[in-house]
Amino acid sequence: MTTRFDNLPSRRAIIDRRAIADALDALPAADTNALRLSATPLLREALAAGREEIARRLAESPSSGNEIAASYAFLTDQILRLAYDFTTQRLYPLANPSTGERLTLAAVGGYGRGEMALHSDIDIAFLTPWKQAHWAEQVIESMLYTLWDLGLKVGHSSRSLDEMVRMANSDLTIRTALLEARYVWGDQPLYDEAARRFDAQVVAGTARAFVAEKLAERNGRHERMGDSRYVVEPNLKEGKGGLRDLHALFWIGKYAYQVRDVGDLVERGLFTAQELRRFRKAENFLWAVRCHLHILSRRAEDRLTFDVQSEIARRMRYADRPGKSAVERFMQHYFLIAKEVGDLTAIFLAHLDETFAAKGRRFGIKLAGRRPRKLEGFVLDRGRLAAPDDGFFAEDPVRLLQLFALADKHELEIHPLTLRMAGRDAKTIDAGVRADPQANRYFMQVLASRRDPERVLRTMNEAGIFGRFVPDFGRVVAQMQFDMYHHYTVDEHTLRAIGLLSRIERGLLEEEHPGAAKILEQIVCRRALYVAVLLHDIAKGRGGDHSVLGAEVAQKLCPRFGLTPAETETVAWLVEQHLLMSATAFKRDLADFKTVMDFAERVQSPERLRQLLLLTTVDIRAVGPGVWNDWKRQLLATLFTSAEEVLRLGHQQTGRAERINLKQAELGVELGWTRHRFDDYQKRFPDSYWVAEGVDILERNARLIAAADAAEKPLSIATQPDSKRGATLVTIYAADHPGLFYRIAGAIHLAGASIIDARIHTTRDGMAIDNLLVQDPFGKPFDDPLRLRRLATAIEDALANRSQLAAKLATKPSHRTRADAFVVAPNVLIDSKASNRYTVVEVNAHDRPALLYALAYALFQAKVTIRSAHVATYGTRAVDTFYLTDLLGDRIDAPARLRTLERLLLAAAGGETPADETPKKEREKEKVKA
Repeated sequence: MTTRFDNLPSRRAIIDRRAIADALDALPAADTNALRLSATPLLREALAAGREEIARRLAESPSSGNEIAASYAFLTDQILRLAYDFTTQRLYPLANPSTGERLTLAAVGGYGRGEMALHSDIDIAFLTPWKQAHWAEQVIESMLYTLWDLGLKVGHSSRSLDEMVRMANSDLTIRTALLEARYVWGDQPLYDEAARRFDAQVVAGTARAFVAEKLAERNGRHERMGDSRYVVEPNLKEGKGGLRDLHALFWIGKYAYQVRDVGDLVERGLFTAQELRRFRKAENFLWAVRCHLHILSRRAEDRLTFDVQSEIARRMRYADRPGKSAVERFMQHYFLIAKEVGDLTAIFLAHLDETFAAKGRRFGIKLAGRRPRKLEGFVLDRGRLAAPDDGFFAEDPVRLLQLFALADKHELEIHPLTLRMAGRDAKTIDAGVRADPQANRYFMQVLASRRDPERVLRTMNEAGIFGRFVPDFGRVVAQMQFDMYHHYTVDEHTLRAIGLLSRIERGLLEEEHPGAAKILEQIVCRRALYVAVLLHDIAKGRGGDHSVLGAEVAQKLCPRFGLTPAETETVAWLVEQHLLMSATAFKRDLADFKTVMDFAERVQSPERLRQLLLLTTVDIRAVGPGVWNDWKRQLLATLFTSAEEVLRLGHQQTGRAERINLKQAELGVELGWTRHRFDDYQKRFPDSYWVAEGVDILERNARLIAAADAAEKPLSIATQPDSKRGATLVTIYAADHPGLFYRIAGAIHLAGASIIDARIHTTRDGMAIDNLLVQDPFGKPFDDPLRLRRLATAIEDALANRSQLAAKLATKPSHRTRADAFVVAPNVLIDSKASNRYTVVEVNAHDRPALLYALAYALFQAKVTIRSAHVATYGTRAVDTFYLTDLLGDRIDAPARLRTLERLLLAAAGGETPADETPKKEREKEKVKA
């Protein structure tokens, strides 16, 4: 019987078993333990040399995944055989073995398939005919010690044949491992008997139950891994579209159809020859990546994290191309392979369904009894939409779009074999079909559906129809964004955004987005919004500004989709400006009147404002889990309300004053203070304070300030975990003085926290009230009482100058993280038009611990006053915006002063320790003014 090892080239260069066996035989006789220990160095040297040879072959041929995986398994086989022979012949020889003193060694699991990476587990099974004899116990124990001494991670079992059958019948994991058992060494007739008993007493008659259990296991695994094959740090073994999905196909094929090799799937009619080639191509690529990953990680690692993606892309000889880096090309190839695995899975399961499902029943799905009826030429096959014959789509390719429109209209699942036909015939979609008005009407019916457009569009994308009908979308299929902000590929992100918009419209997300469904109801042309969501990232990966390039794509595609000139203009504007609202809300001071006026001037109409709000919301939420939070919702809602008033009334002052009055009235009710006391309190704060903070924070501040003033405390600190915001609110009330904020920022870092938002206020009587949102290193709120006390103590010590803050920060180690894989060049932007009262400075830098401290310290050295700070983080990129004045409260306009400010901030953003570079004349001038 041929094995996958037979085709390995120059196997003796990997390991020369005969030469090593001779060397082991030549070892001088000694006691058992000493003899075993003397053999270990020889085996260790052979193992290391074999691994080095395999690594060399991988470097020479970096895409030979199957060959390298088989080479590691072959090397392991030879080591095990040498260890077995040495143990049974030199350590525990038997002159006349009895029938019970028989032992066979089998490889199981992945090792049984003959596939391994460098640090894969070695799963082996020792089998004996009956209860284990003392001799077998000695051999097994000695062999395991030898393998452990070699540094191998061994998963082992030792059972009699009866125990093997009993355990396999009771445990799905054991049954699956034994399904892939392969003879390695020892008693061959005993292994053959074990294989016969497994087929007869375990497999026979249980195929349907096994298939159902493996499919349920697969679905559970996908849920744990995020249920998407397009996460940008995929698990290439357990993730959707990974190696485990290919393994599951083979397990089911082997169990249900008795195939012994993947090639047998063609003979059984489960795959065509072309599909088998796709299977082997996907398997080869995934194994190549996994082998590179194990070598780079120096451990058993299956998650393709950012810090290794670039190096694997280099090792596999991907090169940069215009608009797309080598790592992005590599990852796009990975995701296309994962999509191939998904396609093959669907095809395989369709055949499985036909074989095992009784009439009117399918795996895991209950259907009402319905008679098949025609649907504009299509038919129903056991409740699924199907083509009537194999040439149906080739006769009229527009039917490829009609298929999905009908699936959406009648909320039907499409038969997998029909999807297989659609994918095969996708190439018939040419320029004529793309220009066909009816085809575009079908497409728009799906995109702007009031049912579940994401489900149907996702199926269309998996079948390859979407990218063929809209080639611009096809360019971003499986395209990753190499940063730590986006969790999904561009096409997956887009589909999720469309799905979110649909769920908002259907009122399914009212709790998370209160009022959003009503805003959507007010939109005059909803289909323009859906098209804008589809196209907002369509031009990524082309080089240049994807918003501007995307607007050009919209101008071209919208008329083809049947949109009017007015709708086309709206879509193009939304695509070009789709980052405007988030940039304004997260990086600008919304309490500054000019911020809202500038934003409203660019939006120009309430209709666009409503559309932009919804587009921004779904765009952020579709980035990935944990990106959207109540803080961002509050900022966007504040900007929306303020801008709507400007667009509706032509000015904002009345609305702003009314909003402040409403907040103050609500706060007064919550506090229950006397009118005179509350009036005195509210006069202490500028309007910007009332606009910037929510009523819940206003109430917390008021109670903290009242308690501190009553106790005549010079410093008060309150910490409170806030689950809605996903962070802990830290409020500091103290006498305002230069350097206050940088000391607070440094202390918070020393306590192990990170500031994600900072709102800095100064009362009219010279007190500082700072509201900071902080998280732990894992992006979670500080909620442990001990950690909260430590946080407050660190701030107190820093403000009282009881700790050497700079020295402690300098000595605190910075752990290497995945973020080190990215380079963000520091940049300082000084916006002189963003505010009439303040100088606005935006700093872009690689996010790192204590970055905010470094920037705040640089501003302290520059002798400026921070009026507000707005911290935004996009993966590894931090964007910190400061609203500044000089020490007298005036804008900073002097060119020399601005150049000094920029130089200090650039040095701090780049990790340098800035020196005091404030011009001497400026310092003297400010001293005189003070």
